[in-house]
Amino acid sequence: MNRRFPWPDERLIKAAQDGDVTSLTTVVMESQPHVRRFALSLCASPQDAEDAAQEALIILYRKIGTLRTTGALASWMFRIVRNECLRQVRLLVSRSDNTAAQPEACARQSAEDAVLRGMEVERIAAAVSALPGDQRQVLIMRDVQGLPGTAVARSLGLSNAAMKSRLHRARVALRRSSGPSDRAADPSAGGEPQP
Repeated sequence: MNRRFPWPDERLIKAAQDGDVTSLTTVVMESQPHVRRFALSLCASPQDAEDAAQEALIILYRKIGTLRTTGALASWMFRIVRNECLRQVRLLVSRSDNTAAQPEACARQSAEDAVLRGMEVERIAAAVSALPGDQRQVLIMRDVQGLPGTAVARSLGLSNAAMKSRLHRARVALRRSSGPSDRAADPSAGGEPQP
């Protein structure tokens, strides 16, 4: 069963910000599937993803009053999860530096993989954050949350064509931000293969 869960609506978020405990609990519960999906896509391991998701939901519960606009919940949560995943990578690197007295090739490779993945996550998250708000919102809803195009267009008050155009521009901008080294190796991107 591939069921889609909506983000909490703005009235519910506003009520939670105003201190309604029932609304706050509902906001946290309705945000959980999205936060877990974000974390699984960003963190180095499922265990790290679970930890990051739990920490992000705790932050949501404690600090929802600091959310400036109710419509920004998804991007706010994305930043919190991203920061938690990066914090975990830094912690892993710190631990691997402390246990370097017993070097094991497998453990070192895992730490290296985690660092490289963390750097990649940070680069992608920065590129997503640099997108114009309208493109970022469509990209997150379609590619991160996995919502159908018609649902994204409807929730943003756009035609399907406008939604697809914004999504295309966002994806192109992300590809461009991946740097010339990636495009140079890809003949379809117009670059020459590098030896």
